[in-house]
Amino acid sequence: MTAIDRDRLAALAACPHIHKGRYRNIERVKTHGFGDFLKWQLAPGKRFPPGKRYPLIKPDSATLNQPTDAPQLTWLGHASFLFQFRGINVLTDPVLSERASPFRFVGPKRYTPPALTVSQMPDIHLVLISHNHYDHLDEEVVRQLHKRFGDALRFCVPMGLKSWFAKRGIHNVVELGWWQAEKLSDTEEVFCLPTQHFSGRGAHDGNKSLWCSWLLEIDGYRLYFAGDTGYGNIFGQFGELFAPIDLALLPIGAYNPRWFMSPVHVDPEEAVRIHQDIGARQSVAMHWGTFVLTDEAMDEPPRRLRQALNDWALDQDCFIVMQHGETRTFD
Repeated sequence: MTAIDRDRLAALAACPHIHKGRYRNIERVKTHGFGDFLKWQLAPGKRFPPGKRYPLIKPDSATLNQPTDAPQLTWLGHASFLFQFRGINVLTDPVLSERASPFRFVGPKRYTPPALTVSQMPDIHLVLISHNHYDHLDEEVVRQLHKRFGDALRFCVPMGLKSWFAKRGIHNVVELGWWQAEKLSDTEEVFCLPTQHFSGRGAHDGNKSLWCSWLLEIDGYRLYFAGDTGYGNIFGQFGELFAPIDLALLPIGAYNPRWFMSPVHVDPEEAVRIHQDIGARQSVAMHWGTFVLTDEAMDEPPRRLRQALNDWALDQDCFIVMQHGETRTFD
């Protein structure tokens, strides 16, 4: 395992990424305003592709409550995973509601149900939140998790989100900026890393809180959760600092039209580039097959991922697509 260059991390963390009270990406990328959004939505013949419900595997409760010694991963749908290793149970961006929206009656609809409810989960110790978009931060689920597990559950959030949790009575929160790290225990450390994206839950809070990815190290095992991101040079830096990464959870969906989405959402080909840049030994696809958010067909991302792996002459097993609800163990 490569030793982490702490001095370089500290130097990167000292660089400001906020301007006039709003965060901004490290690399200057084209931003799209409301006019561009209308151009996309009102384009002639514009229709979202049809939704599709995928087969759902119901996770085995015994397997979740008594996992093996090997790292174990269960896909709950979209960017939501349950990761289990060395007695620590971790959730990533747990979104289980029927809509990724502030409203119950309108907004992106869930087509494949979540693999677990909060009541069906094993004891959860840690939740990683990448940013505050509604398909990544589900208020109802956050409240349910806090109600069930109380302060035994810790949330890791990017800068600017701690106050959102405090307003809901949740105080066991670790808030970090890009390149910052926090020791959670003698065997756990979490690193808040940049992505190329944006934040906001309403008309007036755009980029008021940070967006990020997370690297979690447990007993030397490195899990990387990418959240939402466009492609950039930062991933090469991750490889220099943290490679090899044992397991990476990378987005492959919500990428069309490219003129609008490319600054903030990678396509499958770029996801494969990230896999290589960060030095991932194993990657798992996410951010597809649950909601219809953009113009590509729901089943297109896995097909393009397979082709991209072929184009790079990479083994198909190095970057896999799991079924909804599937549980896998990794070396």
